[in-house]
Amino acid sequence: MMKLWYVFLLVVLVAWVRPAPSGEEQGANVELKEEAFLNLWPGKAPGALGETPEDTPAVKVFLPKAGTATGASFIVCPGGGYGGRAGHEGAPVAKWFAANGITGFVLRYRVGPRYHHPIELGDAQRAVRFVRAHAAAWKLDPARIGILGFSAGGHLASSAATHFDDGAAQAADPVDKVSCRPDLQVLVYPVITLSGPDAHGGSRDNLLGKNAPPELIELLSNQKQVTAKTPPAFLVHSTKDTGVPPSNSDKYAEALKAAGVPYEYVREDMGGHGFGLKDTWTKPCEKWLRENKFGAAN
Repeated sequence: MMKLWYVFLLVVLVAWVRPAPSGEEQGANVELKEEAFLNLWPGKAPGALGETPEDTPAVKVFLPKAGTATGASFIVCPGGGYGGRAGHEGAPVAKWFAANGITGFVLRYRVGPRYHHPIELGDAQRAVRFVRAHAAAWKLDPARIGILGFSAGGHLASSAATHFDDGAAQAADPVDKVSCRPDLQVLVYPVITLSGPDAHGGSRDNLLGKNAPPELIELLSNQKQVTAKTPPAFLVHSTKDTGVPPSNSDKYAEALKAAGVPYEYVREDMGGHGFGLKDTWTKPCEKWLRENKFGAAN
């Protein structure tokens, strides 16, 4: 009996002192630190095909300066055609949020062709739940959690904004008990539709695989999934975008209007696809964030 108790105690101690993989934290009871990575699940994530960073969805933290935090937060989804994540659409954007008093979380979501739907959407939904579940400990407002995405990341963000639930009250994992609905969405030259001539075929194939069933393409053509419960939106698209035509955002704006969802839309010549941060849209977006009680007052 004593031997069994000794073995049990040894296992507990090893588990307690063992660090998180790759120098990354597991999230529970962890203090937010600048540029720290927080894994969205303890251990292997659901559906993980390995244990590398690319198999491990996480958020990277960017904090406002002391005394400037508004309590709001934003999850940032870089673009990359669902085959990668563009660096200029990640950390610089989260730092822009932090400069406006908003805690930024850059999402490292899993991508194709290794991963397909529903993995990507599941990672984004988990990120929203993860921040909301830890909001009190991190001195964040659980009712002011936004999501921003560029290009294919914009498709992911709009998916999170149109495919959400209230959480499962009986879930064993406390993170799964809370809602994954974002409170605001910012979509910058987003992929919205996955069908017809306006679709970005590369993003669709990486997300769904080739020859995806029509009903799945329909489900994830997000202009068709907008309801009155979809969160308010800020849309950005250049009229000269030939990579992802502005008709993607046009269709989403029309759907938001039809559903009575408030939105603003910056639609003008901002050059080609993939420009990232640009004063043309960040300045009006900062005003919109303040009006929605996310950003810091001037």
